Amino acid sequence: MVTAMVLLTVQRDRVNAIAEQLVGLDGISEVYSVAGGYDLVAIIRARDNEQLADIVTARLLKVDGILKSETLIAFRVYSRHDLESMFNIGFEKRG
Repeated sequence: MVTAMVLLTVQRDRVNAIAEQLVGLDGISEVYSVAGGYDLVAIIRARDNEQLADIVTARLLKVDGILKSETLIAFRVYSRHDLESMFNIGFEKRG
């Protein structure tokens, strides 16, 4: 599985509409409205790089109102949730 974050600059008056349109596209699992240099961050989960390329170029970037994008591909995930489950292996909750 390939995970990517797409940082998007969009038309200011269309942030909510674009976010709702993006989250409806297959392969986009989440869309965040963010503060800073970008307006939205779309999280993509694809089976391989070819599907990722299709989602970004054939679907996401065709959404009207997107002015600029930057795609980041994740190599590894580090998550507190994952670490906590690893450290709790073999421990029982006692009540």
